[in-house]
Amino acid sequence: MSKELSLGYCEHHSHCRTISNMPPVQPSVMQWLLSSDPSIAWQAMRDLIDEPQNDWQNEREKIETKGWGRELFSLQDKDGQWAGGAFAPKDATAAEFKENRQPFTATAFVLTELRDMGLKPNSALMNRTVELTRLSCNWEHDKERFWDGEVEECINGRLVADGSYFGVDMTHVVERLLETQLEDGGWNCERENGSVRSSFDSTISVLEGLLEYEKFKGGCKTSKKARKRGEEYLLKRKLFRRLATGEVVKEQYLLFRFPPQADYDVPRAMDHFRAAAKFDQSGADSRMKEAAEHISPRQNAQGQWILDREDGGRRWLDVNDGVGRPSKWIRLRALRVLRWRDDATATAT
Repeated sequence: MSKELSLGYCEHHSHCRTISNMPPVQPSVMQWLLSSDPSIAWQAMRDLIDEPQNDWQNEREKIETKGWGRELFSLQDKDGQWAGGAFAPKDATAAEFKENRQPFTATAFVLTELRDMGLKPNSALMNRTVELTRLSCNWEHDKERFWDGEVEECINGRLVADGSYFGVDMTHVVERLLETQLEDGGWNCERENGSVRSSFDSTISVLEGLLEYEKFKGGCKTSKKARKRGEEYLLKRKLFRRLATGEVVKEQYLLFRFPPQADYDVPRAMDHFRAAAKFDQSGADSRMKEAAEHISPRQNAQGQWILDREDGGRRWLDVNDGVGRPSKWIRLRALRVLRWRDDATATAT
């Protein structure tokens, strides 16, 4: 290979992998991830440098008691909620939403953050949270019980992902999502308002939910078929282009951000397909090639990826160092999907 990226050599991790067609990075960059919050470190250990399972599981267990995970649980209400609400905090104002400053401190968003961190599903604090929210938490839409979901597909998709990951049977919500899949294969929260075309943003949330549901419950023929149809919706569009014209759907889909919250972006989609391929024991679809090629060149000379955008609303944690600065989360996700792509390509050839 004429160009190689070491995933980050350090004296304790000499077995680090390489990714082709990318500039070399500084030896300290992998250590930058490994010495980070446990939620990043354990995923880097598992997905980037193939550490023994006992080692990364030990690191993973720290999420509940150290760093960002511990901080989130310290902010939890006594009734198991966060900020007194399901989708919006109890003290949210109309002005926040009107000014595009949606707060991300309520229960649903925190559960997604904990899932992204990889908190162990059967942790004591999460088991307690699941039971408390059954009793205390209701959606603002129509006072639906939290684990029963509400009406928007994107919200229900994330709820299915969170619930399935943390051991809640979400079959009843999955059944509603299957009923609302659109003709083109995806989903759209504006369906209730008459939309017949799918949205990338809604679709990725539902796909993540269906995949977690299959991991937890095994799924059924109908749910598996629905996931494949939804994935095909994105693949036909090469993950970011319009089907009819080939134009980029939204420039923001090409920007790097974390956490994604409700929004779609290419790294998020690639990470879903990586997880789905691992679960399905399948390879990488060639229609993702252009999307993957968008990720590689964004790496800087130090082997890092920059945070392009960030939501303006309230949040409990600052997991990045600010827009325009290197992001550990984005680097973890980028290297993970690129390594998977290269492994899949090597297997195919």
